[in-house]
Amino acid sequence: MFLEIKDLKKSFGTDANRVEVLKGISFEIEKGEICVLLGPSGSGKSTLLNIIGGIDQADSGYVSIQGEKTAMMKEKVLTGYRRKHLGYIFQMYNLIPNLNVKENVEVGAYLSDAPLDIDELLHTLGLYEHRHKLPNQLSGGQQQRTAIGRALVKNPDILLCDEPTGALDFNTSKEILKLIEEVNQKYGNTIIMVTHNDAIKNMADRVIRLKDGQIRKNYLNEEKIAAADLDW
Repeated sequence: MFLEIKDLKKSFGTDANRVEVLKGISFEIEKGEICVLLGPSGSGKSTLLNIIGGIDQADSGYVSIQGEKTAMMKEKVLTGYRRKHLGYIFQMYNLIPNLNVKENVEVGAYLSDAPLDIDELLHTLGLYEHRHKLPNQLSGGQQQRTAIGRALVKNPDILLCDEPTGALDFNTSKEILKLIEEVNQKYGNTIIMVTHNDAIKNMADRVIRLKDGQIRKNYLNEEKIAAADLDW
């Protein structure tokens, strides 16, 4: 099993103000799957993604990636693990404003022992002709593509996407989803995507529906459709 999540629990606050955000989450993901975590705001999706990514720690339970439990790792080892194996794409692009597109992507390459070819990746992302532009010269979609490139260039085992289309219009969202699908097919990365957009589940291999910190549904998508054919 590539990725195993076992009985994750997480609370915030203390005593009377204590809120249980995750109430014992367990599931497994195979290598190369696109997994969509679906649910309303406050369902625990982003907290779960942050724990999988080693950004946050669970109160109990564990995340195991290829048999390695992240909870057992010392901070230095965990930092190295995040650097080597995980890529992050957020709703906010977090680009470095005084670096151009190519330089922003190169920042990710420095974190890897075996980065992808940057020019080839820029062609895949449709950014090659924009490679010398600064972030403030780009559209929202182009900025998100650059952020995806920065995450992808280190060729991570797992790509974690937190509402990657949340700030984008319909057409640009579709372009970004098609790109994520293409990346999955071309490079074989396992993709875990948090969204509250119900339509996006149709492009996933696995769908996990969360509500109130618990899994309500966990199923393989029998009738997966291409990102280009999504509608909402």
